[in-house]
Amino acid sequence: MSTPRQRLSPEERRAQIAGAARSLALEEGLIGLTQRSVAARAGVTGALVAHYAESMDHLVADVFSRIVGAELEEIRAEHGADATAKGFEEFVLSLLDGGRAAVTRVWVDAFSLGRRNEPLAEAVRVASDAWQELLAGFIDARVAAGVFACPDASVAAWHLMGFVDGLNSQSLVSWGDAAARADLTLPLVRRLVISRVHTRGLEGPERTP
Repeated sequence: MSTPRQRLSPEERRAQIAGAARSLALEEGLIGLTQRSVAARAGVTGALVAHYAESMDHLVADVFSRIVGAELEEIRAEHGADATAKGFEEFVLSLLDGGRAAVTRVWVDAFSLGRRNEPLAEAVRVASDAWQELLAGFIDARVAAGVFACPDASVAAWHLMGFVDGLNSQSLVSWGDAAARADLTLPLVRRLVISRVHTRGLEGPERTP
């Protein structure tokens, strides 16, 4: 005799479907999210997924926002209180150590799928703005503490995001020497956040004439 399916409230059912989609995305990337795959993970019918999701485009966008939003808050909690130069370098290197590969896959898929999914594209723009704001805030805090001398934290953050995103994307296909990423990254970080000879807390910084 089969066990009757548990009856959930609409809110509980939406949360169940969203949770299933999130776990699937972290395992397979956003590209693995289809109505059928989400339904299978949640243990419901595809029709039920369609009923509770505005559309698959919106569901994918929502999953993306939840995943990258959680990462952003985690990073803010872990690194936001440290206004030292060394703390900033450790923060940047933590973005490249491979520990966030699942989220990197989500980002890479979002950039690709967002070309044909406008809700996802908008979510990517919002998340990118949030990341730039976070990085600029980290840099400005160190400028205020007299540690960095950066004339435009927002521009420095933009450059740093592009560099980190590029290296992480390359890592997904095992291109390049993973062990060399720190050596490649730290000189760039120092160039971006030091506009004059201002070296407190950094070893071997790049000096401008």
